[in-house]
Amino acid sequence: MGGRPRLLVNLSFPELAAGAAVLPVDGVGLMRAEFLCLQAGKHPMTILEEGGEDGFVEFVRDAMVEVANAFAPRPVTYRASDLKSNEYRDLAGGDRYEPVEENPTLGRRGIFRYLREPAGFKLELRALVEARQAGAANLRLMLPFVRTVEELREVRTIVQTAGCYNQPGFELWAMAEVPATALIPEAFAAEVDGLSIGSNDLAQLVLGADRDSPELAQRYDATDPAVLAAIRQIVAGAHAHAKPVSICGDQPSRDPELVRELIASGIDSISVLPSAVPETLALIERYVPAVSR
Repeated sequence: MGGRPRLLVNLSFPELAAGAAVLPVDGVGLMRAEFLCLQAGKHPMTILEEGGEDGFVEFVRDAMVEVANAFAPRPVTYRASDLKSNEYRDLAGGDRYEPVEENPTLGRRGIFRYLREPAGFKLELRALVEARQAGAANLRLMLPFVRTVEELREVRTIVQTAGCYNQPGFELWAMAEVPATALIPEAFAAEVDGLSIGSNDLAQLVLGADRDSPELAQRYDATDPAVLAAIRQIVAGAHAHAKPVSICGDQPSRDPELVRELIASGIDSISVLPSAVPETLALIERYVPAVSR
């Protein structure tokens, strides 16, 4: 592990997959589920209440297959939904199921939601299983906003019960975007097949700076020494368990210095926006020899 990192791409809309697939990338490091949920237009519990689960599963499954087929045999990492409570409240029926939280970023989100409302998560797992059964064997699953190792173990049991591990080649990844992951990375890495750093949340939580606050914008810096130290610890901890590490937050798409630091850390892959692929590829070509000397 380490050396020259693979270059991956972030993808939000399945219809953009064909265009992104012709880029010189090694796969999809982040296929966001959030936009699929928003397009569905209804809160997952409303979908279940109305008996619309088959239609939702078909919609998500077809989106997965479209992206997976465009990139095959390169891997496609589907990150399960990570909408916050305020975003879910805006969906049809959401106000009946979601609390009004003062700070949704630190509230009911990520895999905590899966444990609280497993029925919605199970629809995504069913779509994933069906997509892989349909031939999209390059799909892998990534869990968002993992706070504790115990949470991760509990959700992994749900994934296993859904039949995902019965399929050859299935991989389960977890996001590393909470400082706890940097403090005990070996413990998190031991539970999954790989970690992917979410630089957006990691930076704001390490620095205690709301990235959506105009007043704190200058304090939000993914190349701050504390954030870089957290990234290096995550990479080293995962590598101690022979597990790969990627990064899929937006910051590498905007910050050449961060790309250099990521290469120096020994990260295994960097996932960026399609528009940032040429520049990031050039940076990798420039920095890898320098870092290797």
